[in-house]
This record gives sequence, structure tokens and C-alpha cells, in this order.
Amino acid sequence: MDFTDPRLTSPPQVSLVDVASYLPGEPVGTEYFTQFSRSERMAKNVMFRAPKARHHVGRDETVVDMVEQATAPLVERHGTQLLPQIDILLTHTQLPNNPVLGAGGEVARRLNMNPRYVFDVHNGGCAAFVHMMWLARTIMQTTDARTALIVATQNCAGPVFTQTEIRKLAQAPVPGDGCGVGLLVKNSSAPILDIECRTYPEFAGDMDFSTGSDRKYWEPGEGQGCVSFSESKVAKVFARGNRLVPEVAHEVCKRIGVKSQDIDTLVTNQPNRLFLRNWHDALELPAERHPDTFDQCGNLFAAGIPVTLDTENRAGRLRNGSVVLMSAFAHAGDFAGAAAVRWGAA
Repeated sequence: MDFTDPRLTSPPQVSLVDVASYLPGEPVGTEYFTQFSRSERMAKNVMFRAPKARHHVGRDETVVDMVEQATAPLVERHGTQLLPQIDILLTHTQLPNNPVLGAGGEVARRLNMNPRYVFDVHNGGCAAFVHMMWLARTIMQTTDARTALIVATQNCAGPVFTQTEIRKLAQAPVPGDGCGVGLLVKNSSAPILDIECRTYPEFAGDMDFSTGSDRKYWEPGEGQGCVSFSESKVAKVFARGNRLVPEVAHEVCKRIGVKSQDIDTLVTNQPNRLFLRNWHDALELPAERHPDTFDQCGNLFAAGIPVTLDTENRAGRLRNGSVVLMSAFAHAGDFAGAAAVRWGAA
């Protein structure tokens, strides 16, 4: 199948040549939360049905610690010379350890990297892996940069959702912690076929971060900070998510000339079981072609796509030469992205 358009002068091809991931600690069972849960209507909402297990980052485990663990398999496979030769470092962190700084600079220092381009990318949310693929590809196609490391870290499940008041809430058991990384190279070995990223400003601000009191999160006092939705907003977000993920996925399929039902593997963010079912139904794909790590990891937000890719790749379920489609939406629907690759990761 030919994905090139002879009418266009093609920019340099960029490939996703490897993925790796890290899950902290031992799995945490749902019984941890049930001992604290209180009866509330929101607990019956399908958005908050708990996974069987999730992982929680340790109190003293930093974002950089997680990234170091996630990249270790890349170093094993490609050699110790890999990281010092990376030109582009893009990071997305759900909960920065230092609220003033992103993780990029410290990651580079810890991993003995000296990248020319370092960006901490925040707005991509659960679609950040796709967003960073697009950014890395854009930089490589317009500069002489040849390699990129993209890093998605979800680290708020342990610190935020186990707080004494927050762990009682319906949404507390859903998130898990983890880190996923991708290695991109300017070549045609495992090419990115197309990427679609869309911002929806009309939905920005619909996700709230509140302490449950008048206190701002940086002020001392009572109240525990957490992301929250009203029931009316949950319904809106559910409707948006059902629409946005298939919408951007279909756009990529159209541009590469493949029907959605012919995609070999669909990998999405993993918010809950109902979204997962609705998305593969909308793309006319059987469930077995839409891998699901939700019950093992919970909602990993931005790390969901790379962790799932790594899980499937290590299990040998991603065939070289197959078309893998990634699609996700962020926050309350203010961003969505999809990317298709010709699989060839190590």
C-alpha cells in the first residue's frame, strides 16, 4: 500500500523506532479504596468504574526517577551512546515536582544528555504522546536534528488520589501512575504516516482543580487539591470524548488511504471501559485489535498510549509492517490528536 502523494514534495520521513515504559511499585488493589469509600451518586457513573489494579508512585520517587527507569530498556537495546546523541527532548508531566519548572532540564542532566531542543509540553494532556510526536517530527523535518526522545509521565495517582479526603471519592480508584517513552529517528524504518492535532478552545477551562474550599492550591490551610467535575460536566466530557477520538482517527485514516476497519491495531488513552468500547465500535474494529491496559494500570492519562504500546510490543502482538493508529483526547476535550505509524519498533 502506497501512502505517498506524488503531487507533493515529501519532507524527510520520521520514524517511531522504539518504545519503553515503567510502572512504579507493586499493583494496588481496589480494596485499598473501598475501605474508605463513601456512598455517593457519582460512584455509579460509568466514568468512574474502578480498574482491578493500578500502580502508585512512591512519595519520594520523582519524575526524573521514573523517566530514568522508563528509558533503561532503550539504553539496553541501543547502547550507552544513545542518550548523549539525542537532539530533541520533549517531556510531559502530569504533576511537576517543582511547580515552577518542567522536567526537561533535570531529565537531560540525570541521563547525561545534551539535546539542542528541550521543551516541556503541558497542554496535550492524555493526548500528549501524539502531540509530542507531532512536535518532534516538525522539528526534525525543519532542522538538521535527527533524533528525539519523547517522555510522558503520569505521577498524580499516588500523591493526589490517596489523600485522606480524596481517596473517599468515586474517581479516586481510577488513575494509576506510570511513564512511557518513545524514540524517534529521521529515517524511513518505521515511518509516521500522518498526524492530526486539534485544539478546541471552547472546551478549555471545563476541568476544575479545587481544594474543596476557598483556598488556592498554593496557599496554606485546609482542603485537599484534586481535579473535579460536576455531574453535568461529566456528561458533556463523555459526549465529547466519544466524538473527538474517532473524529481525529478517521481524519488520519482518510489521509493515509486506509479504512478504519482495516487498521491493524488501535491504541488510545485509557480513561474507562466504556470509552474503550465506544471508540473501537465507532471505528468498526473488534475489541482484540484495540489493546486495553485499563484493568492492570488504571487511567494513565498521557502515559496510557506509550505504556500500552510497550506492553503489546513486548508481548509480540505488534507485527512489523502493520499499521498502528494512536488516538486520544485531553482534559475536558480541549485537545485531541491521532497518529498512524508503520510499525517497526525494536
